[in-house]
Amino acid sequence: MTVCRGAEMTPVCFILVLMSNAASVSAQFSGYNCDANFHSRFPGEGDIDVYCGVQTITLKINFCPVLFSGYTDADLALNGHHNDGHCRGFINNNTLPTTLLFSISLSTLEACGNNLVVSTAYGVNAYGNMSLVQIGHVSGFIDTPDPPTIISYLPGLMYKFSCSYPLEYLVNNSQLASSSATVAVKDSNGTFVSTLNMILYNDTSYSHTLSIPMSGLALKTRVFAAVKATNLDRRWNVFMDYCYTTPSGNPNDELRYDLFFGCYKDPQTTVFENGKSQVGRFSFEVFRFVKHRHQRMSTVFLHCVTKLCRADDCITLIPICGKRRKRDGEHIQIYPVPTSGNTVLTAGPIITRTDETPANNSQMAEANNLPLNPLTSALISGVVVLGGASLGFFLFSVRLLQKPRHPPGTSSGVLNSNFK
Repeated sequence: MTVCRGAEMTPVCFILVLMSNAASVSAQFSGYNCDANFHSRFPGEGDIDVYCGVQTITLKINFCPVLFSGYTDADLALNGHHNDGHCRGFINNNTLPTTLLFSISLSTLEACGNNLVVSTAYGVNAYGNMSLVQIGHVSGFIDTPDPPTIISYLPGLMYKFSCSYPLEYLVNNSQLASSSATVAVKDSNGTFVSTLNMILYNDTSYSHTLSIPMSGLALKTRVFAAVKATNLDRRWNVFMDYCYTTPSGNPNDELRYDLFFGCYKDPQTTVFENGKSQVGRFSFEVFRFVKHRHQRMSTVFLHCVTKLCRADDCITLIPICGKRRKRDGEHIQIYPVPTSGNTVLTAGPIITRTDETPANNSQMAEANNLPLNPLTSALISGVVVLGGASLGFFLFSVRLLQKPRHPPGTSSGVLNSNFK
């Protein structure tokens, strides 16, 4: 064992100290994918990655600086829950560098002390309309325990994280000719749901999906619509904020007709359930767009801007509508404008028919203009000539009957002298 004292601290001794420290670090990193040249340091802000998923929040921590700081994987836990094995992470040694993974289920996020706060503000939301906008914020931290001693030579480690989830989504059903349409939302940042869909039915019990015939639906046929969220935690309900129709599959089409929005509701639309569960239900009577007046069938596309709300808070999103009559056009002054980053479910058009037969009149007009064959022409000509001759003979006979007659032998007004 080499001992360096006082003046004996030569360059050789300094090199020996460095080699001793390097050997200690190498032993500390043994068995893990760590590079002593890059990871011989305390943790920094860039040592944690946060993935805000649909059903889980995943945290990835660079484990090498944790080892360098003198801790193991068992020393890190969520929100100080060091005695609960479910709140600890697990090693992934298949990456470079080695990572420590934490998986937080959104359905049980409070179990390890994570915090959920829903903020509500009245303003312009992502769709351009004025309404109550809600955002769910999930936050927490990962830390090391405090030692039972008065002092410690080890640094205390803490990693903070947060995820923000907007609670408004666009459900766009543009293939309503099919029985149902379900499109899964990708597992990416900023959504609490993995699936939002809209299904159409033809009965009040919502048990028989709508089937649209090739000839289209008759006008004023009542259609029943349901907006559903699946794989959604029970703390959330579905609130249909705004449902409208367009003649095209584009939800941004300038020509649109509102079914309901705020205090406005189309007279032929009925909302059965909204904000009370994970299903919203309403019905409406099918109609045609006047722009399709020269077509036998009209296409109608249905769109719904849908929010998620905590079960206890949904009542705050329901508008309070007084008995005062809304001014004409007030409900259409501001339209939600969906953006490209939103969840859009697409399905097929509602096809309606007018049951009008304008072709009958045109067929009659065409029949009057049909060309006549030679035999028919000859018969018609003969009838015309015979009718003209008969009319002339009749007029001549009438003229003869009207000619005056004189008595015989009285050619003048003088009395015959032979008759006295």
